[in-house]
This record gives sequence, C-alpha cells and structure tokens, in this order.
Amino acid sequence: MRRDAIFYTIFKRVPGLLFELVEQPPAEAANYRFESVEVKEPTFRIDGVFLPPPDATSQMIFFAEVQFQKDELLYHRFFSESMLYMYRNPSLYDDWYGVIILQSRSLEPENTTIHRSLLNSSQVQRIYLDELGNPDEQRVGISLMQLTIASETQMVEQAKHLIERVQQEQINVLAKKDIIDVITTIAVYKFANLSREEVEAMLGVKLEETRVYREAKQEGLEQGVEIGREQGVEIGREQGVEIGREQGVEIGREQGVEIGLQQGLQQGVEIGLQQGLQQGVEIGLQQGLQQSKLELVPQFLALGMSMENVAQLLNLTIEQVRLASE
Repeated sequence: MRRDAIFYTIFKRVPGLLFELVEQPPAEAANYRFESVEVKEPTFRIDGVFLPPPDATSQMIFFAEVQFQKDELLYHRFFSESMLYMYRNPSLYDDWYGVIILQSRSLEPENTTIHRSLLNSSQVQRIYLDELGNPDEQRVGISLMQLTIASETQMVEQAKHLIERVQQEQINVLAKKDIIDVITTIAVYKFANLSREEVEAMLGVKLEETRVYREAKQEGLEQGVEIGREQGVEIGREQGVEIGREQGVEIGREQGVEIGLQQGLQQGVEIGLQQGLQQGVEIGLQQGLQQSKLELVPQFLALGMSMENVAQLLNLTIEQVRLASE
C-alpha cells in the first residue's frame, strides 16, 4: 500500500484536512483547492499544492509533501520545486507555506544543514505522524491521518471509534460525510483483499453510500463500455470481411452469367463487402457489448455486489451472471 498516494487522494477530496495540521491556518482554509501543478522548462509536476480562492485576502499558497520512505534528496526537491513554481508564477501569490508530513522522524535526510534556515523558519512545518499522540485525544482531522500508519488491528478499532465520534460530536471543520468517505477510502486501501461485505461488517457502514464505492462502480461501468466498444468493432470487422467475401462470390457468380464474369465479380464483391461490413459491425457490436458485460460480472461480484444487483445493472439474467462467475 502506498500511503503517500492515499494522502494525496484524501487531500483531493477534502482539502481542508491539511489545515487541521497547520499551526496558523488561513481564514479561507475551507475554500482552498488541492491540485497537482505543472512547471515548464524544465517540465515537472508537483503533486501537493493547495491553491487559495481568488477572493482570498492573502494569496498564500501551501506546498505539501507526504513521505513514507527515506529520501536523502527530499528537501532539495521540495524547496527547489516550490521556489521554481513561485518563480514561474510571480504575480499569483503573495506568500507561501510548506508542510512536510513524515511517517516518523527516522525518515529525515541525514544532512539538513543546507536547508536549516528554511526548515527552522516560520514558513515551514514538519509533522511526524507517529508523534501526534493518542488518536482519541486529537482533533478528528488529525485522527484521520493517523489511521494511515496504524496496524490493521489498530486501524479497525480506531476507525470504529472515529465513526462513533463523528456521529455523536458536533464537527465544524469537516463535513461528516467527507470524514466517513476518508475512513472508508483508507480501509479499502488497507484491506484490498477483503470483500465489500467484510469491510462493511468490520466498520459498521454501508459502502454503497460512500464516495469510494460510487467511484469504483462508475470506473467499472466506463471500462466495460470501452471494452465492449473495442471488441465489438474488432469482431464486426472480422465478420464483415468474411461475409463480404462469401456474398461477393455468390453475387458475382449469379450476375456473371448475364453480364459477364468480370463485371459480376467486381459488382458482387463491392455489394457484398458493403452489406457484409454493415451487418458485421452491427452483429459485432452486439456480441462485443454482451461479452464485455459478462467479463464485468466477476469484477462487480468482487466488489461485493449480489448476483441480483449485477444482473439488474448489466441487464443480464441471473443464469447468465451465474455462468459468467464460474
């Protein structure tokens, strides 16, 4: 599991989560948006950037880095990329702040002397997730981040307790729905080998009501349509050529008796190819779409959907779903 990737996924969905960690968050923290920005000449991408809303009093940009493995060039990369982005966009922002999230202090680069003035400044904050303290005593946003470093056993207990807190406490900074989505996202990453029913039983929530489930379902449907389209075109092309060849020969033979073998073959092939390709593409698309539906059955069942739900979603019979799952 790439936990740094989980953080960027979470920040994309709930940008305000970062400001739970920041000592002095901006007044417009709730309106910041998380982006991956591209810097040209040379071209590279910065994954963790929080952009202020256009109407913010202070146009302060936040750069965030999440690190779960040792990287001796961490600060070289973080500060050079951040400063280069500011250099390329000098008129957009009037201040900046850096947040560096590390799993533990042991992941610090060996030599930080060259960057000491920046690291010790009021514009940079380093956060060690394993030093934040007891999750039950933290703000909800910090407790969410601590889930990413918890063991599987600890994660289950912490997640259940956090869900109870969300349902019972008055939460002002983050929407309760967003908090539940973050918890389920982390759980799906951590327990990728479990079925939907097992994750639901473990956390006591319905995944169908969460964003991570809806996105996975939509992605599966889009992949199914694309697969069906590609397979349908390919099958239609092959069948069209074969049908065109057969019909062309037959038509050519019949008309060749009357108007000559040469003209009959030419016209027969042209008519046959046109009709054959048209029929082939139609048949191929139908068969391709049907086949793609059957190939999606195991994927949806793996997500925990029942055979009845899959059959209804894909417009198949229960028997077709059962056979496709074997």
